[in-house]
Amino acid sequence: MQENGTILSIKNLVVAFQTESGLLRAVDGVSFSLRQGSTLGIVGESGCGKSVTALSIMRLLPKPIGQYLDGEILFKEIDILKLAPESLHQIRGNRISMIFQEPMTALNPVQTIGRQLAEVYELHHPEIGKTGILKASLEVLNKVGIAAPETVIKSYPHQISGGMRQRVMIAMALAIKPDILIADEPTTALDVTIQAQILSLIRDLQDETGMSVIFITHDLGVIAEICKDVVVMYAGRVAEMATALELFENPRHPYTKGLLESIPRLENVPKTRLNVIKGMVPELDKFPKGCRFENRCPEAMDICRSTPPPVTEVGTDHFVSCYLYGSPL
Repeated sequence: MQENGTILSIKNLVVAFQTESGLLRAVDGVSFSLRQGSTLGIVGESGCGKSVTALSIMRLLPKPIGQYLDGEILFKEIDILKLAPESLHQIRGNRISMIFQEPMTALNPVQTIGRQLAEVYELHHPEIGKTGILKASLEVLNKVGIAAPETVIKSYPHQISGGMRQRVMIAMALAIKPDILIADEPTTALDVTIQAQILSLIRDLQDETGMSVIFITHDLGVIAEICKDVVVMYAGRVAEMATALELFENPRHPYTKGLLESIPRLENVPKTRLNVIKGMVPELDKFPKGCRFENRCPEAMDICRSTPPPVTEVGTDHFVSCYLYGSPL
């Protein structure tokens, strides 16, 4: 992606986990950037490294199992991976916030919504005091569309609906007005109506605050609706990067094409089988030696099986890791 107005830049990130089979790379050489005020979508099947990448930005990988082997995560030229714990506290949850995938597990079941929301202010703005924290908590709950914040603030997570729990998670993430919001599949467990409301809410809050958003999902429909730029990941590596418009109109990587062809369309003949990508994402200890997609790719060549493909620029802000295209950068 272009560097102009970049607020976050990930360069050659390598993340590994210590397992019984040894040290296995879950994210291997991932690079992309997030533009100021823009929305970047990271899309791919389960197990492709989307959430690990997001947790790496927040430095939330479990220790000592998760390890950062290489790369940089630059937030306004500050390398997050090199920050001391005190300095990291000034960025994590403050300048960069995250909405987690399942709000029922992310929220503490034995504390009220008000207590959990208050903790955000106590950690980052203790100077506003108890009265200020209560006022700010009610305001942010109201901002995310909760109709009766005075009631919700006294409730426990199990006493409110899934959609409302997700709104609470968004309120907690936005309480300190972050520069970047990372949303890790925030609509996965919600019905279609609530999903549309959450997407609209994130878009409206982004327009209001000017924050940048990283939206992680496996749903290309969500990508089309909310994202300006897209990173397609597969088995821990970036397969393709482009603007959302370019990606949908002119996909290049066979994996991207497969994802798009598997989407149900109105023009399809009723009751016909959907196109599928045969096979599954390989496990960490079974990644192919060359291109990670070669064992599922209908266009795989001999070189794909032996050597990882280079990143090639195939258009303006359009990059693909595939031997089918052009010269490597």
